Amino acid sequence: MKKRLHMWRLASLFAVLALILAGCGEANISALQPAGEVAQTQYDLMILSTLIMVLVIVVVVAIFLIVIFRFRRKKGDNSIPKQIEGSHKLELIWTIIPILLLIILTIPTIITTFDLADTKAMEKKNRDGKKKDELVVNVRANLYWWEFEYPDLGIVTSQDLVVPTDEKVYFNLTASDVKHSFWIPAVGGKMDTNTDGENQFWLEFDSKKADDVKNTFLGKCAELCGPSHALMDFKVKTKSREEFNQWAEDMKAAKKPVAEGDVAKQGEEVFNKSCIGCHAVSPSDARPAASRTAPNLATFGEREKIAGVLEHNEENLANWIKDPQEYKPGNTMPSFKDMDQEQIDALVEYLMGLKVEEK
Repeated sequence: MKKRLHMWRLASLFAVLALILAGCGEANISALQPAGEVAQTQYDLMILSTLIMVLVIVVVVAIFLIVIFRFRRKKGDNSIPKQIEGSHKLELIWTIIPILLLIILTIPTIITTFDLADTKAMEKKNRDGKKKDELVVNVRANLYWWEFEYPDLGIVTSQDLVVPTDEKVYFNLTASDVKHSFWIPAVGGKMDTNTDGENQFWLEFDSKKADDVKNTFLGKCAELCGPSHALMDFKVKTKSREEFNQWAEDMKAAKKPVAEGDVAKQGEEVFNKSCIGCHAVSPSDARPAASRTAPNLATFGEREKIAGVLEHNEENLANWIKDPQEYKPGNTMPSFKDMDQEQIDALVEYLMGLKVEEK
């Protein structure tokens, strides 16, 4: 009796915890708080399928309980109930109803699948042979960071994806090493990034929902890709179309950064000797994708995170430079444990000054 009571207590505890955890989730990363057309459509499909499943469960449980209590053997009653084996009526009922439920779920799912896979607008051109105004972003996933290239604007960024609100944004997805998966939970379902092909899809970012999360959504890798898979995060910064156009102009007009102050100039020298071979410091860097082996640092001083996961401050940056494997095991950045602390401090000063918008 005590053992059974103990099991009931554990079951009750887990049920309460599951109920509480089901309500957890920030609006900028929760798929249950849709912030765009794609996310809302997928959420509606999820609710529809859940209601159908709950309806089936309720009906089955109700029939099960009715059978148990109504047709249980009564004391002293050894009669055999009426047999209904081979009832055509019942067979039709439990065959037709599941088919109808399947049709109800299948039709909107197929329509939605084709609508969300429609990326023909990416290739449409105007009468002059130039592409139309649709924004296209080339996403390239790497161990363990993200690169975002705006091919029609001549801009390359890393870790921070900047997009306009209330319009479709089209994505070309690839990977440079292993399979990853591009996912912005609050805005739309995931899509794989492969090394041997290109996936395409589109998302739309709702301006009102973006305002609620201070115009910043969180993105993640949704495909197990190595020891630091859980740390492969990125930020999505949303802007109005006018603000986005201004951002694009600022990025295109950005010149090679000029270090200010003796310490920053010393850091620039260190950077040019140790880092420039992998990292770029210009958002319009024209190197081919294959040679872009590390994140573009043009806007590093404006980011909210270091390596996508650490708080953006001088101490964390210095620790990251010394030993990046401690914070992201398996990443491809070399360690600089043997670098003088003075050089590291100078490098930190230089990197924190790399800004485009905040001047």
